[in-house]
Amino acid sequence: MASGSNGGARQRVLVTGAAGYIGAILCEHLLDAGHEVIGLDTLTFGGGSLFHLCARPGFEFHLGDARDERVLRDLVPHADVLIPLAAVVGAPACDRDPIAARTLNLDAVRRLLALRSPQQLVLYPTTNSGYGTGSGAVHCTEETPLEPISLYGETKVQAERAVLDSPNAITLRLATVFGMSPRMRLDLLVNHFVYAAVTDGYIVIFEKDFKRNYVHIRDVADCLLHCIAHSEAMTGRPFNLGLDSANLSKEELALKVKEYVPRFYIHFAEVGSDPDKRNYIVSNQRLREAGFEAKRSLDEGIRELLKGYRMLGRGAHKNV
Repeated sequence: MASGSNGGARQRVLVTGAAGYIGAILCEHLLDAGHEVIGLDTLTFGGGSLFHLCARPGFEFHLGDARDERVLRDLVPHADVLIPLAAVVGAPACDRDPIAARTLNLDAVRRLLALRSPQQLVLYPTTNSGYGTGSGAVHCTEETPLEPISLYGETKVQAERAVLDSPNAITLRLATVFGMSPRMRLDLLVNHFVYAAVTDGYIVIFEKDFKRNYVHIRDVADCLLHCIAHSEAMTGRPFNLGLDSANLSKEELALKVKEYVPRFYIHFAEVGSDPDKRNYIVSNQRLREAGFEAKRSLDEGIRELLKGYRMLGRGAHKNV
């Protein structure tokens, strides 16, 4: 293991969940910045998201589970920076498999922390879902009490607490991420709204006034690079990571998508409810003071998604 993170020096970075939605983009950005990457993943969704990195000499991949202590014992000592991305992501997925949610989202992080040395930097991307069901009128800061309303939120909040209770660690509370990735996710709100607009042509929205914050996937990757380079000034604290210009209600988001897909029919339902009750807006001031600000706009992301969705072709179970 090298001597730990120091500024812009070349680091060896262990990324668990490397083949996932964020992981595939992050690994690319780390390599482009001159770091070495040790990727770990079970490849539940296949390994194609990392194929384009195989020619890079600074990239190595290990097939394995982030919960497996034997695997972690082999890999952790060789890294300067640890980024645990492996997780069951989203409330519905966690509710479908609560055991996997707890063991991967929480136990695996605790296991990683138990095996690392204080000299190794831990960067933990978590979720701002922990802010829960606020009024959507007051900006949540990192001092706002966390009140998760789902198993997903609970496991991520508990894991963040464990990370921040350990030395040399930084956590990023991610806004709802959007943008194209080699391991695409269509369930994320911006990605989903744009997909519905171009495939179905309509959407039914419950609780149209509920607000959320958003951030581009490549801003997430760039922020993690910023944390590596400026870790000494940032360790020991959580940071909200989102676009200040994108504290939007679901109605505002849908109407923004409609600007690019005019035929998009939006029905705001007065009867019924959305199982996702999150409603909050977020301040990213602390991160801005630490020298980083998300820069890729929602408009850029929508244009990017429209390009990407042209490449998806016909759905596996659709005949049109």
